[in-house]
Amino acid sequence: MRLVLDTCVIVSAFRSRRGASRKLFGLLVQGRFIMVATPALFLEYESVLSRPEHVGIHGYSLGEIDLFLKTLAKFTELNPIRFQWRPQLRDPDDEFVLEAAINGRADAIVTFNLTDFLPATKIFGIEVMRPGSMIRERLGG
Repeated sequence: MRLVLDTCVIVSAFRSRRGASRKLFGLLVQGRFIMVATPALFLEYESVLSRPEHVGIHGYSLGEIDLFLKTLAKFTELNPIRFQWRPQLRDPDDEFVLEAAINGRADAIVTFNLTDFLPATKIFGIEVMRPGSMIRERLGG
């Protein structure tokens, strides 16, 4: 299964060590799914994780964030944007997440913001699921 993890899922994994978002990283390392992203999405992960309001909660240093992202990149298939499909979504900030899914041939986008991606994802045959639902229903965790 090919998945795009929305930035909110990455942030959630940093903020809670016990939640479904964090569990996804273990499943990724175990090879239970292929994570797909674009360079732009990876830069978004770094930018958001490094914001003071998030660092104040998760407590990781910028060096630790950088090390995590370098490790995550080893388990991620990075795809260039070959085709842009904008505009498809109400929130322009989510467009590059959808484009990562389309260009990376993802089966699903994992996010907490389901309604932000619907109905556009249906047009492209991409599921949208919360982390817990993805683990229970598709990854057998």
